[in-house]
Amino acid sequence: MTETRHQFVALDGLRIGMFVELELGWMSHPFPKGSFKIATDKQIETIRGLGLTRVRYVPAKSDPLNVPVVASQITPAVTPVATPVVAVEVPAAVIAEPVVAVSASPPGAAQMAEQALALRQHRIQSIAAQQRSLVVCEQRFGDAIRVYRKTADQAKTNPLAAMAQSLALVGGFVGDLMGEGESAIRLLSEGMGDQASMHPVNVTIISLLLGRATGMSEPELMDLGMAAFLHDIGKTRLPDRVRWLQENFLPAEYKAYQEHVALSIQVGRDMGVSAQALQAIAQHHEMMDASGFPARLKGDSLTRAAKVLALVNRYENLCNPSRSAAAITPHEALSLIFTQLKARFDGVTLSAFIRMMGVYPPGSVVQLLDDRYGLVVSVNSARPLKPRVIVHEPGVPKSEALILDLEHMPSIGIRRSLKPASLPALSLDYLSPRQRVCYFFERALDPDLHEAPV
Repeated sequence: MTETRHQFVALDGLRIGMFVELELGWMSHPFPKGSFKIATDKQIETIRGLGLTRVRYVPAKSDPLNVPVVASQITPAVTPVATPVVAVEVPAAVIAEPVVAVSASPPGAAQMAEQALALRQHRIQSIAAQQRSLVVCEQRFGDAIRVYRKTADQAKTNPLAAMAQSLALVGGFVGDLMGEGESAIRLLSEGMGDQASMHPVNVTIISLLLGRATGMSEPELMDLGMAAFLHDIGKTRLPDRVRWLQENFLPAEYKAYQEHVALSIQVGRDMGVSAQALQAIAQHHEMMDASGFPARLKGDSLTRAAKVLALVNRYENLCNPSRSAAAITPHEALSLIFTQLKARFDGVTLSAFIRMMGVYPPGSVVQLLDDRYGLVVSVNSARPLKPRVIVHEPGVPKSEALILDLEHMPSIGIRRSLKPASLPALSLDYLSPRQRVCYFFERALDPDLHEAPV
């Protein structure tokens, strides 16, 4: 990697011609990009109003300047200052733990070996706990996919049985979410099912999390969950060629595709779904600006559940489109909705969604401030700005990959999101970003037990 030296300058030292890198998420500043050359005094005024105490700039990309910079502020961008790389047995993020603090009298070789062994055992136990939790999440996601397939098969021949198993599944999810404690949104592995069954399950999970985040009651969550689970079930009665929206649809094909809404309502009615859930199904493609279908409803005509479902459905389709080459990262999907499509969605619901998912939702590929690459694997839905990130550390085997809990590591942050194709080959192989993004929820981890990377 080419070394890029950067410097930090106080706000009153900003000048036109400086190439700056704002260490803020895209929601926290009004500029098109977080890295740019200052061209006007107005940009300087704006930067000074962002609440920063200093700004990073890159002299090599800047115009010649006469700006004094304290030598101790100069830091090679490729040198991880806050988290020095140490031996495999002593992960960077646990250096601050008392067990490895430097004492007045240096420990002997035996004591150091004992400490290293304890740290390694702690990491192995943490990795095992993470894997057990992941297995449980993936098993429950897989169970939900099987229930959906069975529901789709039985909806026509035995709608009451289809209704009973759907209610049981959604009721189980709602019961778990209504329990005490905070929930974390967890990224799952690849291969969790075909699109026809993965999409409704994914939409159900995210919709319920968002419904809870917006303060919905248990009955409201049940209606929302049933609507999300069944919103596309009418597609099973469409010809294959129009089942998934394509950019090159002819007008007749697009009209046929839109029929899945009416078909889903009919299936739900046959099953005995509540009127509130049916209304959300009917409106899951309606938009706040009346650009949706089938009725081109607007604003207050949409129910609270429909506003949630329409937003989540769009996000999921951006991350997992029918044509995989058109997929964008979760960070890109959230950014696109916020910057270009927000007029189509309810503002309160969208704000809650961004707060819940964080600027870097699970599945986002990121570069940390110390230049290491990572994959966001989990977000505490109550405190999403500091997610859990699996990090490519060349000295650590992939099977023991570090997972940094950034919430409890203030010295480490995320510099930017990037496309998986932009990763160096070794990082791409190590992190293995998912081509399809599947989510589930789990109880947020106890920071006292999982502060160390796992």
